[in-house]
Amino acid sequence: MTSRVPMVSLERARELGDAMGLPARRTQSEAFRVVANNPGVARVAFSQLIQLLENNKFDTRLRELMIMRIGWVTGSAYEWTQHWRVATTAGIPPDDILAVRDWQNSRRLTPADRAILAATDECLAGKSISDAAWSEIAKHVTDPGQQVEFIIAMGNWMAFSMLFRNLRIPLTSDLTPWPPDGLASPAA
Repeated sequence: MTSRVPMVSLERARELGDAMGLPARRTQSEAFRVVANNPGVARVAFSQLIQLLENNKFDTRLRELMIMRIGWVTGSAYEWTQHWRVATTAGIPPDDILAVRDWQNSRRLTPADRAILAATDECLAGKSISDAAWSEIAKHVTDPGQQVEFIIAMGNWMAFSMLFRNLRIPLTSDLTPWPPDGLASPAA
């Protein structure tokens, strides 16, 4: 797959990242190199991404299951593949990650997982989170700051999914899409 928008060079990405104070490991990605065509947007988008990934208060497991669900439902191979590594590195069992494909019928997921995934599905369907779903979230995510972060994080990764799919940002050639089994989302 070829990106619809060219990637800036690795050297230019490094320069921009340094000027923005972003970690080099974030500015060498295909996603940053495409978004860096607009340095102001790249600074804002990747500063928020780093805040949510590296300075998060919201539970990492819940965040990663939410992201994997977004990747699955939207058919974003880039999001699923990149966050497979993030989620497994964070210690989430692969079978728990795979359960997001059909979470309603899975016995692997906790009540907190299910609450987050239900709310995520409502938003992916273009709705607001219902009072019933919010009530379930509030049982497991009691801190208002974490509740806010959940909503911001969901919007962030929904936007990144849209970015990846619509600009056709490719994975690096050393990554196999849709780990661990190569089963692509029906939406892909």
